[in-house]
Amino acid sequence: MEQPPLDPQRLDRGECNVCGYIYEPVDGDKARGIAAGTPFEAVPETWRCPSCNSPRVRFSRIGPRAGAQEGLEENVKFGLGVNTLNPQVKNLLIFGALGVGLLFLMSFYFVGQ
Repeated sequence: MEQPPLDPQRLDRGECNVCGYIYEPVDGDKARGIAAGTPFEAVPETWRCPSCNSPRVRFSRIGPRAGAQEGLEENVKFGLGVNTLNPQVKNLLIFGALGVGLLFLMSFYFVGQ
């Protein structure tokens, strides 16, 4: 049974703890023979950081590129459609609702005067 092809946008990236270089699976490392779309886990142990030449063990996994939806794909349809929003829009909705609620409560103070 064949596995579906990996989506490079959803693959974890690796960040060098020494210099901050980020290995992007979408780009790979053409100079060192790592093809585009190669997951960080599949990069050989002999691979070294292109920026500071640190060994692969000095890298930490930092997750997929920003913008990828968090969690399982089947959970996106729950939550009244809010799970399909990006974090910036969620923050706007949350703090906007809190601001409107505060204004509503303050209106009682001004009505009493």
